[in-house]
Amino acid sequence: MSASIHSLYTYPVKSCAGVRHDHIAITHAGLAGDRQWMLVDDTGTFMTQRQHPRMVLIQPQPQADGLWLKAPDMPDCFVAAGTAGDAPPVPVTVWGTATQGADQGDDVARWLSTFLGVSCRLLQVHPQAHRLASPAHVQGWADKHPEDAAAFLPLTHHQFGFADGFPFLVCNQASLDELNQRLQADGHLPAEMIRFRPNIVLQGLEPYDEDHLASLRVGDIQFAFVKACARCPIPNVDPHTGQTAAQPGQTLARHRQFEQGVLFGVNAVVALPEGAQRLQTGMAVEAEFDF
Repeated sequence: MSASIHSLYTYPVKSCAGVRHDHIAITHAGLAGDRQWMLVDDTGTFMTQRQHPRMVLIQPQPQADGLWLKAPDMPDCFVAAGTAGDAPPVPVTVWGTATQGADQGDDVARWLSTFLGVSCRLLQVHPQAHRLASPAHVQGWADKHPEDAAAFLPLTHHQFGFADGFPFLVCNQASLDELNQRLQADGHLPAEMIRFRPNIVLQGLEPYDEDHLASLRVGDIQFAFVKACARCPIPNVDPHTGQTAAQPGQTLARHRQFEQGVLFGVNAVVALPEGAQRLQTGMAVEAEFDF
């Protein structure tokens, strides 16, 4: 089987628009710049498209000197880099795990609040933050694959930012193609992969082969697939309009409902060799299955 990287994505601000890359640096914390900022409401609760679908219309553009934000009918907004370490850490919880953010100031807070119609603030991952990918899932994978366990231990290697639960989400283009065949057979429009918020999209596999992947090698880089991804309603948000509908979630649920939920894609952690590492589209991958 000949498999390769089809596409690469980051989401600099959690639940806002994604950025597609031809090549990008990779660390244990994820693809460079992924989910390094996050919106919180007046109670300090993190915000996502689940409650605020218009967030998908906010387009982050990271630069060396900061972060540009763009949105329909709004002036562009710039957030200067280099301030996170100077700001006091703000405690925040993401799906039950505690971490710390750095408030990015009143100007961007007003800009975001105006566009979304709800009071909110922007946090950046604080340098003091130490949030680990689920130790239970990573350790469980290591126990099941003792021959590769040493590469993924200690668990403290797998620190990451504001993503839901793991530093990487990997999806399979063939699985989306199969879903789109079902959608179109029922008279619905096909869904774009960006709706599922992947970081790495693979091509050359059979539909839903990712259900059975144990690990993946890209050169000297190895990924461990530690948890299937149960989907929330975010794929039902149109990334171009911010409007919600029943599809593709309704069709996906009809044939991908399992005990863990409606599954599409897999969460992963990475073992990296020494030195700077990069991924690029077209790179060959070696898939290792748990059959």
